[in-house]
Parts: sequence; structure tokens; C-alpha cells
Amino acid sequence: MFVYDRNGRAVSVNQGRGAASLRVEGNAKRYRYDLLPDGKGGLTAPVNLSQIAGRQIEIDIQLVGIESSSGQPLSLKEVATVPASEIQLAAAAIARQKICPVSGKPLGSMGDPVAVDVNGQRVFVCCGGCVNAVKSDPAKYAAGRPQITVATSTAADAKAIAEQKVCPVMDEPLGGMGTPIKVTVGDKPIYLCCKGCIKKVQAEPAKYLAMVYGDQKGSGGVGSEGASAGDFSISVTSSTQADAALIARQKVCPVMDEPLGSMGNPIKVMVGDKPIFLCCKGCIKKIKAEPAKYLAMVYENQMGSGGVGVSGSVAAGTEQVREGIFKVSAEDNPFIAAQQKCPVMDEPLDAMGGPYKVHAAGKAIYICCPGCAKKIAAEPQKWLAVLAQQGVIAPTLR
Repeated sequence: MFVYDRNGRAVSVNQGRGAASLRVEGNAKRYRYDLLPDGKGGLTAPVNLSQIAGRQIEIDIQLVGIESSSGQPLSLKEVATVPASEIQLAAAAIARQKICPVSGKPLGSMGDPVAVDVNGQRVFVCCGGCVNAVKSDPAKYAAGRPQITVATSTAADAKAIAEQKVCPVMDEPLGGMGTPIKVTVGDKPIYLCCKGCIKKVQAEPAKYLAMVYGDQKGSGGVGSEGASAGDFSISVTSSTQADAALIARQKVCPVMDEPLGSMGNPIKVMVGDKPIFLCCKGCIKKIKAEPAKYLAMVYENQMGSGGVGVSGSVAAGTEQVREGIFKVSAEDNPFIAAQQKCPVMDEPLDAMGGPYKVHAAGKAIYICCPGCAKKIAAEPQKWLAVLAQQGVIAPTLR
């Protein structure tokens, strides 16, 4: 701190002392630091605030031993934001950009990313070998994202298709659904089983590049995905009077099968945007462990009160397109109209030659293409829960 009088002249602080009380936004605790002369005309408290860069701080300062017209200690209150260091700013920019716009590789996979100035803005590339590409065509790479092009594969791609083997989105053999689609991310080709997978790669190119080119750790390999509680946001509160109608509709706890209210005020667990009411706190951990299971249990039993599904049953089907995938009949039409979209691809059910019918834990789910059947067979409760969150109730198979 430097001190000046009303005329802008510096005031000596050699005999002064001070205290700075600091509070970080969102934290009630205050931290106190002593301000001492630094021999350069100011009062200093050396503190490393790099860990709270970007956060707002409130500082109260009291100074003594400095001449003032009032004869009272000088005080100052200031609200400021701690500036981020260059290293922190670069790290944040790299985290936002994620992948090299030239090679399509994850930033950091080739060592420390390299910054390139593009019209006054920094674009990061994976290595020094990509720098010249950005400099030679700055307009192409200014957005910091790799160019993504889509084409139908040709005979020249046969070797690459044979090496990749399966579609990273659907985990289906390439060629099993017609000529593979070639999506080029930067200079890296990714082959897909059908055009319905294109938007997945466009939305998360780094994810699928890593899956195809071997940068993902673990035993899942290409196309592996798992369902967990992490697929849902979960929060817990006590129910209120505003929940009375929903509680009356649900009636019983899905964990204990006890009437709601029989063990005190029901507990309200929000799974995504869907409430599940429980008889007691002891049931919470069950919901957190298997949210998809309990969503399906609650919302498959609530038709006729605001949902968009059609309750009922359909025949299991006898005409198989492929093992476990059945042709639909006129009997399925009301349920197809209610479901509208494939839960796996989020595409209209007729977009890819469908709809087709698959069996899921005693229920019928309709899909847009045969490639979606494998995912539903692996995790039927997950996809029944996805439909339940949309207000769609899968019909029972008979």
C-alpha cells in the first residue's frame, strides 16, 4: 500500500503499521495479515493468492502510525477479484479447447501444448509440428477447433475400416449397416456405422478420437460406455405441502413398498428433473446406487396422470430382423406414436429404416435402427429410465 494526501503527495509510512483482514467470496472465515514497511515507500503483506484466482475478495485495512488530518487511524474497505496468472489463464484455455485443431489429438497427449498467436488470440496445438499449419492458414484454425468433414467411405478406406472394425458410437461392426460413413476430425478419420452417429462425433470429437486411436485407459475399448449414478444429478430434501399431489399419486416407497407417510414426512429425492418420494432416510442410498432402476419403477406405474405414454401390452413379436430385433405391427403403432424417438440415438423412430422393437426386462422399446439393440440389451433398465424421464411408458410384452 502507498499513502497519499489530498494533494497527491506521498505520505511517509516508515513509522506506520497496518492489518489487512481478507474474506474470500463464499467463505465466512476471515484471514488477517500484518502490513509492514517494505523500505520502498509502501506497506506490504506478502501473500500468495494464486489458489483463489478469479474469485472475489473483500479486504478491510486499518493503518496506524501514519499522520492524518483527523488524528484517527486510517481505514479502507475494498472489493476486488484476484487476477489469474498467465499459467492459470493458459491452463483454463487449454481445458476449454481440449483438442488440437490441426491433428485432432487431445491437448497434452504430445507433451505441453504450444500456443500460437492467431490475430491477437491464442490457439493451442498439440506439438511444434502443428504450428506452421496454423500460421499458414490462420482463418481455418482461428476457432481453435478441428475442421470436421463428412463423406461416404470409398474403396481407398478399406484398410482403415478393417483396422477400426467397429463404430465407436454404436459398437457395431463397420459395414453391418451399409457403407460406413467417414468423419474426418482434423486429419484423423473416424468411421461410423450409419449417418445417425455423425452428430455424436461432432458434439464430442475428442472423446471419439481417443476411443478410436487408443488414448483411452481401461478395458472398455471402442464403444464402451457404462451407466452409473453419475449419469444422473441427484439431490435430497424433505417433501413439502407442495408435493402432496405427487406423493398421493406415487402412494408407496419404491424401495420398501411401504405407504408414503407411514414413517414420517416423506423424503424427496430429485433424480435429474424427476422426483422420487421415499418412506425414510434409510432408502436414499438405494436410489443413489441404482437411480435408473427406481425411476423406471416409479414412472412406469404413473400413467393416466399427465404422462405422454400409452399404457398396455403388445405381443413380443415373431418376425426377427436380427437376433433380438423384431419387426413391428399395427398393434405397436400407438406405442410408437407415444415414444416418437429412439432413446439411444435421439432420432425419430423412422429416421434410419425403423422402427424396430426390442425386448427390455419384459418391456418393448422401439429403436431407429438395429445398431441400437445392443446397448438396450446390455442395460435395459437404463433405457427404460430414459423413456420414463421423458414421460414415456414402455408397454409390457406378452
